Amino acid sequence: MLITTLDTGTTNTRVIAWRDGSPVAEAGRPVGVRDTAITGSTDKLKAAVGEALSEALAGANISPDEKCLYLASGMITSNNGLREIPHLPAPAGKTELAAGMQSVELPGVTDQPIWLIPGVKNRAGAISIDDCDEMDIMRGEETEAIGVLHALGISGPAVLILPGSHAKFVGIDEAGRISGSITTISGELLDVISRHTLIAGSVDHGFAEKVNSEALLKGAGVGARLGIGRSAFLVRLLDLFGDLDRDGRASFLLGAVLASDLIALKSSNSLNVLPDSRIIVAGKAGLRDALMELIAADPYFTGPIETVPDGIHSISALGAMEIARVRGLI
Repeated sequence: MLITTLDTGTTNTRVIAWRDGSPVAEAGRPVGVRDTAITGSTDKLKAAVGEALSEALAGANISPDEKCLYLASGMITSNNGLREIPHLPAPAGKTELAAGMQSVELPGVTDQPIWLIPGVKNRAGAISIDDCDEMDIMRGEETEAIGVLHALGISGPAVLILPGSHAKFVGIDEAGRISGSITTISGELLDVISRHTLIAGSVDHGFAEKVNSEALLKGAGVGARLGIGRSAFLVRLLDLFGDLDRDGRASFLLGAVLASDLIALKSSNSLNVLPDSRIIVAGKAGLRDALMELIAADPYFTGPIETVPDGIHSISALGAMEIARVRGLI
Protein backbone atom coordinates (compact mmCIF):
# COMPACT_ATOMS: atom_id res chain seq x y z
CA MET A 1 0.00 0.00 0.00
CA LEU A 2 1.21 3.49 -0.84
CA ILE A 3 0.89 6.14 1.86
CA THR A 4 2.18 9.70 1.99
CA THR A 5 2.33 11.51 5.32
CA LEU A 6 2.54 15.29 5.51
CA ASP A 7 3.41 17.31 8.60
CA THR A 8 3.39 21.11 8.50
CA GLY A 9 4.62 23.14 11.44
CA THR A 10 5.24 26.79 12.14
CA THR A 11 8.39 27.00 10.01
CA ASN A 12 8.82 23.68 8.20
CA THR A 13 6.95 21.14 6.09
CA ARG A 14 7.94 17.48 5.88
CA VAL A 15 6.58 14.80 3.53
CA ILE A 16 7.38 11.07 3.68
CA ALA A 17 6.34 8.47 1.10
CA TRP A 18 5.73 4.97 2.46
CA ARG A 19 5.42 1.67 0.63
CA ASP A 20 4.02 -1.31 2.55
CA GLY A 21 4.84 0.31 5.88
CA SER A 22 8.43 1.32 5.09
CA PRO A 23 9.65 4.85 4.27
CA VAL A 24 11.03 5.04 0.73
CA ALA A 25 11.50 8.77 0.16
CA GLU A 26 11.06 12.09 1.91
CA ALA A 27 11.26 15.78 1.17
CA GLY A 28 10.87 19.02 3.05
CA ARG A 29 10.67 22.77 2.70
CA PRO A 30 11.56 25.52 5.21
CA VAL A 31 8.05 26.91 4.92
CA GLY A 32 5.21 26.75 7.44
CA VAL A 33 2.23 28.65 8.71
CA ARG A 34 4.41 31.51 9.93
CA ASP A 35 4.75 32.47 6.27
CA THR A 36 0.98 32.72 6.01
CA ALA A 37 0.82 34.88 9.12
CA ILE A 38 3.49 37.21 7.70
CA THR A 39 2.17 37.52 4.15
CA GLY A 40 -1.55 37.11 4.78
CA SER A 41 -1.69 34.54 1.98
CA THR A 42 -1.45 30.74 1.83
CA ASP A 43 0.15 30.81 -1.65
CA LYS A 44 3.71 30.24 -0.42
CA LEU A 45 2.62 27.41 1.89
CA LYS A 46 0.53 25.74 -0.81
CA ALA A 47 3.43 25.90 -3.27
CA ALA A 48 5.88 24.48 -0.71
CA VAL A 49 3.56 21.62 0.24
CA GLY A 50 2.99 20.80 -3.42
CA GLU A 51 6.71 20.88 -4.20
CA ALA A 52 7.64 18.68 -1.23
CA LEU A 53 4.88 16.25 -2.13
CA SER A 54 6.01 16.02 -5.75
CA GLU A 55 9.64 15.55 -4.72
CA ALA A 56 8.82 12.75 -2.27
CA LEU A 57 6.63 10.95 -4.81
CA ALA A 58 9.31 11.24 -7.49
CA GLY A 59 11.93 9.93 -5.08
CA ALA A 60 9.72 6.92 -4.39
CA ASN A 61 8.96 6.38 -8.11
CA ILE A 62 5.29 6.97 -7.47
CA SER A 63 3.25 8.60 -10.23
CA PRO A 64 1.02 11.51 -9.11
CA ASP A 65 -1.89 9.59 -10.67
CA GLU A 66 -1.13 6.39 -8.76
CA LYS A 67 -3.63 5.64 -6.00
CA CYS A 68 -2.12 6.73 -2.69
CA LEU A 69 -3.43 7.47 0.79
CA TYR A 70 -2.54 11.03 1.79
CA LEU A 71 -2.47 11.84 5.52
CA ALA A 72 -1.79 15.34 6.85
CA SER A 73 -1.44 16.70 10.36
CA GLY A 74 -0.07 19.70 12.18
CA MET A 75 -0.57 23.37 11.50
CA ILE A 76 -1.84 22.68 7.98
CA THR A 77 -5.24 22.27 9.69
CA SER A 78 -5.05 25.67 11.46
CA ASN A 79 -6.50 29.01 10.42
CA ASN A 80 -3.11 29.84 8.86
CA GLY A 81 -2.91 26.48 7.10
CA LEU A 82 -4.50 25.19 3.94
CA ARG A 83 -7.77 24.00 5.46
CA GLU A 84 -8.92 24.71 9.00
CA ILE A 85 -10.66 21.98 10.95
CA PRO A 86 -11.67 22.41 14.61
CA HIS A 87 -9.76 21.02 17.57
CA LEU A 88 -11.26 18.04 19.36
CA PRO A 89 -11.80 18.59 23.09
CA ALA A 90 -9.85 16.31 25.43
CA PRO A 91 -9.96 13.51 26.33
CA ALA A 92 -9.17 12.35 22.81
CA GLY A 93 -7.36 9.18 21.76
CA LYS A 94 -6.84 7.48 18.45
CA THR A 95 -10.52 6.48 18.25
CA GLU A 96 -11.70 10.08 18.64
CA LEU A 97 -8.99 11.40 16.33
CA ALA A 98 -9.90 8.82 13.70
CA ALA A 99 -13.56 9.80 13.89
CA GLY A 100 -12.59 13.47 13.56
CA MET A 101 -10.52 13.03 10.39
CA GLN A 102 -11.75 14.94 7.34
CA SER A 103 -11.15 14.19 3.68
CA VAL A 104 -10.58 17.37 1.68
CA GLU A 105 -9.60 18.42 -1.83
CA LEU A 106 -6.58 20.73 -2.12
CA PRO A 107 -6.20 21.75 -5.78
CA GLY A 108 -2.66 22.80 -6.54
CA VAL A 109 -1.27 20.33 -4.02
CA THR A 110 -2.59 17.02 -5.32
CA ASP A 111 -5.55 15.85 -7.37
CA GLN A 112 -6.28 13.12 -4.82
CA PRO A 113 -8.14 13.58 -1.50
CA ILE A 114 -6.05 14.37 1.58
CA TRP A 115 -7.16 13.13 4.99
CA LEU A 116 -6.62 15.78 7.67
CA ILE A 117 -6.14 14.82 11.32
CA PRO A 118 -7.56 17.31 13.84
CA GLY A 119 -5.69 18.84 16.73
CA VAL A 120 -6.74 18.65 20.38
CA LYS A 121 -7.64 21.31 22.93
CA ASN A 122 -7.95 20.93 26.68
CA ARG A 123 -11.63 21.72 26.90
CA ALA A 124 -14.58 23.29 25.17
CA GLY A 125 -15.80 26.79 25.91
CA ALA A 126 -14.36 30.22 26.55
CA ILE A 127 -11.68 31.13 29.08
CA SER A 128 -10.87 34.18 31.19
CA ILE A 129 -7.79 35.55 32.94
CA ASP A 130 -8.91 33.59 36.00
CA ASP A 131 -8.84 30.15 34.39
CA CYS A 132 -6.73 30.56 31.22
CA ASP A 133 -4.10 28.10 32.52
CA GLU A 134 -6.67 25.34 32.14
CA MET A 135 -6.66 25.77 28.34
CA ASP A 136 -4.08 24.51 25.88
CA ILE A 137 -4.03 23.46 22.23
CA MET A 138 -2.03 21.24 19.93
CA ARG A 139 -1.83 20.56 16.21
CA GLY A 140 0.63 17.85 15.23
CA GLU A 141 1.62 16.75 18.72
CA GLU A 142 -1.47 14.54 18.90
CA THR A 143 -0.05 12.32 16.14
CA GLU A 144 3.34 12.33 17.90
CA ALA A 145 1.66 11.24 21.13
CA ILE A 146 -0.19 8.39 19.42
CA GLY A 147 3.03 7.46 17.61
CA VAL A 148 5.02 7.29 20.85
CA LEU A 149 2.39 5.13 22.55
CA HIS A 150 2.27 2.83 19.52
CA ALA A 151 6.07 2.60 19.17
CA LEU A 152 6.57 1.81 22.87
CA GLY A 153 3.57 -0.51 23.05
CA ILE A 154 2.02 1.26 26.04
CA SER A 155 -1.33 2.86 26.81
CA GLY A 156 -1.05 4.99 29.96
CA PRO A 157 -1.32 6.75 32.28
CA ALA A 158 1.76 8.81 31.54
CA VAL A 159 3.09 12.28 30.87
CA LEU A 160 4.70 12.69 27.45
CA ILE A 161 7.23 15.50 27.00
CA LEU A 162 7.92 16.79 23.48
CA PRO A 163 10.68 19.44 23.70
CA GLY A 164 11.22 21.92 20.91
CA SER A 165 10.68 25.57 20.04
CA HIS A 166 7.32 25.21 21.71
CA ALA A 167 7.69 22.51 24.35
CA LYS A 168 4.60 20.37 24.81
CA PHE A 169 3.73 18.38 27.93
CA VAL A 170 0.93 15.93 27.18
CA GLY A 171 -1.13 14.00 29.71
CA ILE A 172 -2.15 10.46 28.74
CA ASP A 173 -4.96 8.80 30.71
CA GLU A 174 -5.52 5.13 31.56
CA ALA A 175 -7.30 4.55 28.24
CA GLY A 176 -4.41 5.95 26.20
CA ARG A 177 -6.24 9.18 25.43
CA ILE A 178 -4.80 12.69 25.49
CA SER A 179 -6.25 14.15 28.69
CA GLY A 180 -4.75 17.62 28.31
CA SER A 181 -1.52 19.48 27.68
CA ILE A 182 0.54 22.52 28.52
CA THR A 183 2.74 24.45 26.11
CA THR A 184 5.72 26.68 26.81
CA ILE A 185 7.98 28.70 24.54
CA SER A 186 11.16 27.53 26.28
CA GLY A 187 12.88 26.57 23.02
CA GLU A 188 12.19 29.99 21.52
CA LEU A 189 13.34 31.72 24.70
CA LEU A 190 16.60 29.78 24.67
CA ASP A 191 17.15 30.64 21.01
CA VAL A 192 16.39 34.34 21.44
CA ILE A 193 18.54 34.73 24.56
CA SER A 194 21.41 32.74 23.03
CA ARG A 195 21.45 34.57 19.70
CA HIS A 196 19.72 37.94 19.96
CA THR A 197 20.47 39.50 23.37
CA LEU A 198 23.45 40.89 25.22
CA ILE A 199 23.91 37.40 26.69
CA ALA A 200 24.60 35.96 23.21
CA GLY A 201 28.24 37.02 23.34
CA SER A 202 28.76 35.00 26.51
CA VAL A 203 27.61 31.77 24.81
CA ASP A 204 29.16 32.48 21.38
CA HIS A 205 25.70 32.98 19.88
CA GLY A 206 24.78 29.31 20.24
CA PHE A 207 23.93 26.37 22.45
CA ALA A 208 26.09 24.03 24.48
CA GLU A 209 27.93 21.54 22.27
CA LYS A 210 28.36 19.25 25.27
CA VAL A 211 26.11 19.82 28.27
CA ASN A 212 27.91 20.39 31.58
CA SER A 213 25.70 18.53 34.06
CA GLU A 214 26.82 20.50 37.12
CA ALA A 215 26.21 23.83 35.40
CA LEU A 216 22.86 22.61 34.04
CA LEU A 217 21.64 21.69 37.52
CA LYS A 218 23.01 24.90 39.07
CA GLY A 219 21.29 26.95 36.38
CA ALA A 220 17.99 25.18 36.99
CA GLY A 221 18.23 25.80 40.72
CA VAL A 222 18.97 29.48 40.25
CA GLY A 223 16.27 29.77 37.59
CA ALA A 224 13.65 28.28 39.91
CA ARG A 225 14.70 30.65 42.71
CA LEU A 226 15.38 33.91 40.87
CA GLY A 227 13.46 33.62 37.60
CA ILE A 228 14.71 33.63 34.02
CA GLY A 229 15.50 37.38 33.78
CA ARG A 230 18.08 37.45 36.57
CA SER A 231 19.38 33.95 35.80
CA ALA A 232 20.06 34.84 32.18
CA PHE A 233 22.06 37.92 33.18
CA LEU A 234 24.15 35.81 35.53
CA VAL A 235 25.52 34.09 32.41
CA ARG A 236 27.16 37.37 31.42
CA LEU A 237 28.55 37.83 34.93
CA LEU A 238 29.98 34.31 34.84
CA ASP A 239 31.66 35.24 31.57
CA LEU A 240 33.11 38.49 32.90
CA PHE A 241 34.16 37.42 36.38
CA GLY A 242 34.04 33.62 36.55
CA ASP A 243 36.08 30.74 35.17
CA LEU A 244 33.22 28.67 33.72
CA ASP A 245 33.88 27.84 30.05
CA ARG A 246 31.54 28.54 27.17
CA ASP A 247 29.76 25.16 27.29
CA GLY A 248 29.35 25.57 31.03
CA ARG A 249 27.77 28.99 30.63
CA ALA A 250 25.47 27.72 27.88
CA SER A 251 24.52 24.76 30.09
CA PHE A 252 23.75 27.11 33.00
CA LEU A 253 21.47 29.11 30.70
CA LEU A 254 19.80 25.94 29.44
CA GLY A 255 19.07 24.88 33.01
CA ALA A 256 17.69 28.29 33.90
CA VAL A 257 15.31 28.26 30.94
CA LEU A 258 14.16 24.67 31.49
CA ALA A 259 13.53 25.36 35.18
CA SER A 260 10.44 27.32 34.17
CA ASP A 261 9.19 24.28 32.25
CA LEU A 262 9.50 22.10 35.36
CA ILE A 263 7.65 24.70 37.42
CA ALA A 264 4.83 24.65 34.86
CA LEU A 265 4.84 20.85 34.76
CA LYS A 266 4.48 20.60 38.53
CA SER A 267 2.10 23.50 39.02
CA SER A 268 -0.21 23.79 36.02
CA ASN A 269 -3.91 23.11 36.48
CA SER A 270 -4.01 21.60 32.99
CA LEU A 271 -2.23 18.33 33.84
CA ASN A 272 -2.19 17.77 37.61
CA VAL A 273 1.04 15.78 37.42
CA LEU A 274 1.57 13.55 40.45
CA PRO A 275 5.01 12.77 41.92
CA ASP A 276 4.80 9.13 40.83
CA SER A 277 3.63 9.88 37.28
CA ARG A 278 5.30 7.90 34.51
CA ILE A 279 7.24 10.34 32.34
CA ILE A 280 8.29 9.73 28.75
CA VAL A 281 10.62 12.24 27.08
CA ALA A 282 10.88 12.29 23.28
CA GLY A 283 12.69 14.58 20.86
CA LYS A 284 16.28 15.27 19.87
CA ALA A 285 19.07 14.27 22.21
CA GLY A 286 20.12 17.72 23.50
CA LEU A 287 16.91 19.04 25.05
CA ARG A 288 15.61 15.53 25.71
CA ASP A 289 18.63 14.46 27.77
CA ALA A 290 18.78 17.77 29.64
CA LEU A 291 15.13 17.50 30.64
CA MET A 292 15.57 13.89 31.75
CA GLU A 293 18.53 14.88 33.91
CA LEU A 294 16.65 17.76 35.53
CA ILE A 295 13.56 15.64 36.21
CA ALA A 296 15.68 12.84 37.69
CA ALA A 297 17.36 15.36 40.02
CA ASP A 298 14.10 16.98 41.14
CA PRO A 299 12.90 15.38 44.41
CA TYR A 300 9.27 16.01 43.42
CA PHE A 301 9.38 13.30 40.77
CA THR A 302 9.52 9.74 42.06
CA GLY A 303 8.07 7.79 39.12
CA PRO A 304 9.86 6.15 36.17
CA ILE A 305 11.47 8.33 33.52
CA GLU A 306 11.77 6.86 30.03
CA THR A 307 12.79 7.98 26.58
CA VAL A 308 11.87 7.10 23.04
CA PRO A 309 14.71 5.05 21.50
CA ASP A 310 16.72 6.63 18.71
CA GLY A 311 16.24 5.14 15.28
CA ILE A 312 12.43 5.17 15.14
CA HIS A 313 11.58 6.86 11.84
CA SER A 314 9.14 9.75 12.17
CA ILE A 315 7.06 9.28 15.29
CA SER A 316 4.47 11.72 13.93
CA ALA A 317 3.98 9.76 10.72
CA LEU A 318 3.66 6.51 12.67
CA GLY A 319 0.95 8.12 14.76
CA ALA A 320 -0.88 9.41 11.69
CA MET A 321 -0.89 5.93 10.15
CA GLU A 322 -2.12 4.35 13.40
CA ILE A 323 -5.01 6.84 13.51
CA ALA A 324 -5.78 6.09 9.84
CA ARG A 325 -5.77 2.36 10.63
CA VAL A 326 -8.40 2.90 13.33
CA ARG A 327 -10.43 4.88 10.78
CA GLY A 328 -10.30 1.87 8.47
CA LEU A 329 -8.24 3.57 5.78
CA ILE A 330 -5.35 1.12 6.14
